[in-house]
Amino acid sequence: MSPLPATIPALVRTRVRAAVRRPARLTPEETAGRALTLRLVSLLLQYPDSELTSARPELTAVVEALPATPGAEHLARFTGWFAAQEPEALERHYVEMFDLRRKSSLYLTYYLHGDTRRRGLALLTLNQQYRAAGWSTDGGELPDHLPVVLEFAALVGPGGGEAPLRRHRRGLELIHHALTGSGSPYRHVLAALLSLLPPPTEADRAAVARLVAEGPPNEEVGLDPYGTYGEGEFAPPATFVPPMPAPPTRVPLTPTSRPEGSR
Repeated sequence: MSPLPATIPALVRTRVRAAVRRPARLTPEETAGRALTLRLVSLLLQYPDSELTSARPELTAVVEALPATPGAEHLARFTGWFAAQEPEALERHYVEMFDLRRKSSLYLTYYLHGDTRRRGLALLTLNQQYRAAGWSTDGGELPDHLPVVLEFAALVGPGGGEAPLRRHRRGLELIHHALTGSGSPYRHVLAALLSLLPPPTEADRAAVARLVAEGPPNEEVGLDPYGTYGEGEFAPPATFVPPMPAPPTRVPLTPTSRPEGSR
């Protein structure tokens, strides 16, 4: 997009840019298909426990029945790999990619705020947004865990529901970059998600490059999202400690949530 004239007030320029990047109005069928894709991405980014691995044939069938889109192609590539792996190998790979590497953690506010006090406020704001929409995470995970954010987006819809995804676009780009650099098939799941969002701006690309080089912001005293670390202690400086994962709440793929032809 070419630069807007400097004579236009800053507020107007901001609104024009937002209008340009805003997705076109979707039909009910497109909205339902988008919600299904978001739910699939949410499921596939959860820890591959026995319940999820036992559902691999069903997940593969649902992905194969999606309309032909770049996102569906990426999901098909992932489920092809996912279905062929031994459960133990999937568990090891998931832990290595998402629990042991700071640049592919699934906790989105970390990329925007790092280990700073602002992260706690961001988590509180996100929780309040969920409650205002009449949705509760039941305390099973932090509100910025990507599968949780995706489920909210699927339930509420492309406007307010997807706002947290757009807000954390740069963090999503960094996760995708890290997974791609590691050669992880999970890069296809992130690519499917990114295909639903507006294209990144030059500012987005520059910010991601800085995150790759420098990492997220940090304070001299590392902080847990709610102010403490471990048994009430502060984390050492520059330490990234992702919260302990809790069993996620899944929304099953019921017959009414599947696209025509997936049965």
